[in-house]
This record gives sequence, C-alpha cells and structure tokens, in this order.
Amino acid sequence: MGAKQLQYTEAGVVKAVRGCIVLVRGLHHCINGQLMTFGYGTMGMVIGFNEQEAQVLIIKETEKIKAGDKAIASIEPFEMPVGEKFIGRIVNVLAEPLDGLGPIAYDQMYPIFSEAPPILARQPLNKTLETGIKVLDVMTPIGLGQRELILGDKGTGKTTFVTDTILNQKHTGLICIYVAIGKPKSALAKIVQLFKDHDCFKYSLIICAGASSVPGQQYLAPYVACSVAEYFLHQGKNVFIGFDDLTKHAWCYREISLLLGRPPGRDSYPGDIFYLHSKMIERACYLDEKHGGGSMTFFPIVEILEGDLTAFVPSNLVSMTDGQIYLSSSLFGEGQKPALDLGLSISRVGSKVQWPAIKSLSGPLRLEYLQYRELLRISKLKTTGYSDETLEKLKRGAILTEILRQDKDRPVIQEIQVMIFYAFTRKMLDELTIPEVRIFQDEILEYTCKNNPDLLTLLKEKRRLDPDIEKGISSVVGAYVQALMGQRKQQSLDQRDDEAAELQPAQAKGV
Repeated sequence: MGAKQLQYTEAGVVKAVRGCIVLVRGLHHCINGQLMTFGYGTMGMVIGFNEQEAQVLIIKETEKIKAGDKAIASIEPFEMPVGEKFIGRIVNVLAEPLDGLGPIAYDQMYPIFSEAPPILARQPLNKTLETGIKVLDVMTPIGLGQRELILGDKGTGKTTFVTDTILNQKHTGLICIYVAIGKPKSALAKIVQLFKDHDCFKYSLIICAGASSVPGQQYLAPYVACSVAEYFLHQGKNVFIGFDDLTKHAWCYREISLLLGRPPGRDSYPGDIFYLHSKMIERACYLDEKHGGGSMTFFPIVEILEGDLTAFVPSNLVSMTDGQIYLSSSLFGEGQKPALDLGLSISRVGSKVQWPAIKSLSGPLRLEYLQYRELLRISKLKTTGYSDETLEKLKRGAILTEILRQDKDRPVIQEIQVMIFYAFTRKMLDELTIPEVRIFQDEILEYTCKNNPDLLTLLKEKRRLDPDIEKGISSVVGAYVQALMGQRKQQSLDQRDDEAAELQPAQAKGV
C-alpha cells in the first residue's frame, strides 16, 4: 500500500475459507474495519465477528489461504493514503498504481468509513455544477454538494453523463474522481483514452475495481473514493465523484453477505443494503465557510431492467438522493440523445443554483417540451386538418428537441447555452430549418469569438441578462441567423441556375 508500518496486536488461526470470506479464530480483541494480514502480501478486513470467530473479507490475495494459516491483526482500522499526488493517476482501492507511472507519495492517512459531516457544518446549496449537458443545466440543474442519481437500462448513455461532466471541468477548478466498479477492462480502457484525449488527468483521477478484481475491492471502491475526496474537501476545494455503478456494488455486497451467512431478504439482498449506500451517499455535502467551504458532489449510477424504477436497489437510492436522471430506452431508440425523460427526471435542489440568466430563460421550457411530446403522439393518429397554432407548436417543439440533442464528449459551456436558449425563447430560430438549427449550435461559439468575444466574458462575470448583454446576444445571434438564411437563399438560387443550365441543352436538342 505504501502505508505506514503496521503495529501488530495479536495473531489468530484461519478456521475456514468461504470464497472471499475467511473465518479466523483465536482473536480476543476485534473491531469492524480492522486490517488483517496473512503473509506474503495477502490482506483482509474484519467485516463481522462473534465470540468464537472473526469474519474477514479478502481485499488483496497474492496466494491462496487455507485452514491453519496464521492471521495477524493490526492495532487500528483500515485507512487509505490520500494526497495531491493522486490527481492524474489510476489506482486500485489499496492506493496501488495501475498506470505504470510508479509509486504515489501520500500526504495523510484517511479512514475509509468516516462519518458524514453534521448538518450544522453545512450550508444550503447555492452554486451550480456546470455539467455542460444542456438538458441538465437548463431543465434539471445540479448544485455543488448535490447527490443526483442516474438511472437507465443498459446502453442508454448513463456513463456519458459522468464523463461529459468531467470533460466540462477543465477550467472550473473542480477535482473529479471516476470510480469504476465491476467494469470490464475494455470499457475502462475507453474511459482512460477519453481522459487522455481531452487532457482530463490534470484535474481527475480514476479509482478502479474492475470485473476481475476480488469482491472485497469492489465493495470498498466507492468508500475509498469518498476518503480521497474528503482530503480535498477539507482543504476547501470542490470535488465531483461519479460512481459507475452501484448496481454491481450491491450485487457484490449481496454475494459477500450470503457467504457470511446473513439471512437474505427481498431479491436476496441483506437487511442492511439501505445502510450500505446511505452511509456513503450522506458524505456528499457543501460545507460552510467556517469548515472550509468545500463541497463533494455525487453522481451515482444504477442500471435498471426494462425501465423498472420500482426495483429494490433503485428505489432505495431514489429515496436517499436529491433527485434522479432517468434515461429512457425508447427515447434513445428514437435518436434523442441524451435520452433524458423530463417527465420522470427531477432535481430537488431546483433553480436555486442556476445562473440567473439561465433561470430566466428556462422557466417554460420543460412544460413546452412535455406538451410537444404529447402533441406529437396525438398527431401521429391524425394526418390532416392541423390548425396554424398546432403547426407552429409542432415546429417550435421540433426546434427545442433539436436544441436539447447533444453529441457525447462535447459539453457546451454555460455562456453558449444562454445564447442558444435566448435565441429560442425570443423566437429568433423559428425561421430556420432543423439542419440550420444544428449548424447554429455547432458554430455560434466560433462566430461569437470572432465578432464579439467580450460578450462571453461579460456573461461569465455577470451570469445574468441585463440590457447590454441582451443587446449583444440579439446582435450576434441575429446576424448569424441572417447569414444562415442568406446561405440558404443563395443555395436555392444556385440550384435553380443549375437546373436551368441542365434544361437549356435539352431544349436546344428538342428544337
């Protein structure tokens, strides 16, 4: 581990081995979380005990353990090395590097199972977490210190919400931790390459307990991430953690509990499965200035089956978080990406953490989008006889849907989001076609940087719409929309000239 030298208290003898659980007898003093060693680097952690024996969870196995082997208990609970040097690294739950860049110097030792900060040490959430995902920032805003659950079927883009949020923190000073729990090496390799391509390791680190790791490491991974984050939290810094995913974490704990002989309950999960996640989720916080003013924001991911939100683990996590992001497989199949279902997604922090500019623009958008989805469903049953009002609503709904679409790995800064949704709410995009709306979103940043770069700086500083900013946005957006419409008109004229040129030889031949 690279940790300090252990002080030994007493030795026991291995009584039996049950998969990843070792029963040790002969220990007279025992505490949960106590570190155990079995020689040659094999390590375990006490996870339960009675008068006859201690139950030890294996967290590192360098050789097979058998009955009769000697087990040595340390004097203190299992602690995690933490420090500044962990940024930019890929480590396992024992702080051992997995990136081949050599050992990591640590600054302190933090307990893995620490208590959540008390209520009196916290302050209300009032600062936005800029995710760069338009549908989140505008309609489901996330605040620093919030716990937002991500639910969805397999392959609906859950991990993308975490990675896009991390990509968008390049200039915000937020420290990001990605926790891979039970993921295959191929999936983790894609995440690592993405971080390298976008230079994310300058402010991020990855804690990995892959599918091939022992259940003990998968069980400890999210708690270790919290301990690493708390080191930065106590320095007054803001930290973001993405847990990918807690479904596999719950499966792992169920396996461990069954091996421990604990009575199973619903879906074979033990009775303390709620406590398993709640003691971790409660560590997310936004501390007051007296305690440093740092924050920890969590994005736990849970995989559901065929949209079943009422499953045991998802419903538990919904009750302990500050909102949920529900990803619909049907929307994903329709090509609406991110496939966020606005009817079932919510942020209980609300608009308190939004930029005032975005808050003033986002008010009616959720209702307008949901009404459009309902109108679109009804319109499929009727082919003729639409009123002008219905046609206008369908067109604006199609434009809003296009605005909310976003390619993966391409977060959008808040300033550009303000400009895009300002243009929509002021009906400046109504004359554009859907392909032109797509071009507008892709190129408005570059156009603004060329023609009015001070506008972006002003938006970043004020974060609200005043007359000067509104005038600047109207000028830039209006000019660019006119340019797009001019290009369309020119293309139409060119096409007409080409058709006329093709027609002339045919007419001459006919003559």
